[in-house]
This record gives sequence, structure tokens and C-alpha cells, in this order.
Amino acid sequence: MSFTADLFEPADAAERIPLAAQAVLLRGFALPQAEQLLRDIARLHAQTPPRCMQVPGGKTMSVGISNAGAAGWTSDTRGYRYTATDPASGNPWPALPESWKVLAQSAAQAAGFAGYEPDVCLINEYPMGARMGLHQDRDERDLQAPIVSVSLGMSATFQFGGLRRSDPVQRVLLHHGDVVVWGGADRLRYHGVLAVRGEPHPQTGARRLNLTFRKAL
Repeated sequence: MSFTADLFEPADAAERIPLAAQAVLLRGFALPQAEQLLRDIARLHAQTPPRCMQVPGGKTMSVGISNAGAAGWTSDTRGYRYTATDPASGNPWPALPESWKVLAQSAAQAAGFAGYEPDVCLINEYPMGARMGLHQDRDERDLQAPIVSVSLGMSATFQFGGLRRSDPVQRVLLHHGDVVVWGGADRLRYHGVLAVRGEPHPQTGARRLNLTFRKAL
């Protein structure tokens, strides 16, 4: 039977909500850094604007994606992969800000993953109505190291399923500053985001931003 967490409300930064054995929601964990994160995103987007990439089947994603770090996640009709340079410009991806790495490490530590060393960060931009279908993150070499996902801007419903696409799905409402961490035995769980709806956020307008940290190389 699926567990639905749609009714969770924003809580204190210290609130830790287990989603599975090695998956946790940290309510408001990134709020102290949120304004600086948004300034950093604007700076990085000026260098490498987000774009809606093609997937192997030929469709175009509704979410705009950019990257920071030693490599960047890209997709086209040839498949999903990490590249050292931005295929659109041929330039290296912007460096991962040290403060971002510290935030990701702190969240991972709070979720029970010590010694986390993320080397890439996807910067996802969800305009009103954009969504991310259920998927696994499996393009990385280390499939035990956690994913650290930081939500900014508009609230959105995060879907967190099982190790099979057909498994029951939890639905968790994520707010500005929330962080979800999953790894270890739960690293390959299917997850996604329902279409972003609702009131624009005072700091981001009609969009949700998401930072997804990974150890990819």
C-alpha cells in the first residue's frame, strides 16, 4: 500500500522525515542559504543558460537543465551521459561553488551519509506546468553514493517510488529550502516531480528550481 505525504506542511529546519531506510526529507534544511543559492544560480545561468534537452525517443523535456561541476548531465537522441563540456557551446561547465558542495555534504551527513564527495550538480528549472517523469538516476559510476536534491522557489509534489517502476509511490509536497537525500539501498528508487502548479514564489516567480548533487565520476 502506498504512503501519501501530501499533507506535510513546512516545518522547522531540524525536522527529519524518513521516506525509506536510507532516504530522508530534511524540512527547510537549505533555507539559511537559499538567497545566496538563488544569486549563484543566476550567475551560473548567465554563463550556461538552462535548456530543454531531447530524450532518446526524440521528445523534448519540459524542464530546463544546466550543470555545474567536473561534468554535466546531458541528453539527446543518442542517450543519457555526462560530458566534460557543454555540447551547446563546447565550453567546460561552470565550477561547482564550494558553498554548494558544503551544503550537499552537510545534508548528506544529516541523512546518515558521511564522507560524501559530490562532483556534479544539475540545475533544473521548472516553469509552470513542467514535470519530471518517474526515472532512476543510474548514469553515475557510484550507485551507492547519495543523491542530494535541494528545492527552491515554487512548491512541488515529489514522487518517490520503489526499485521497480510499477512499485507504489509516495507523494511528498516539497517547499522552498527543503532537501531530500537518498542513497545506499534506496539509491535506485524511481522518483519524479508532478507538474508544477500553484502560486508563484516571491523570490523565483512562476518557477521551481532544483539543485541535484551527485557523485558521478
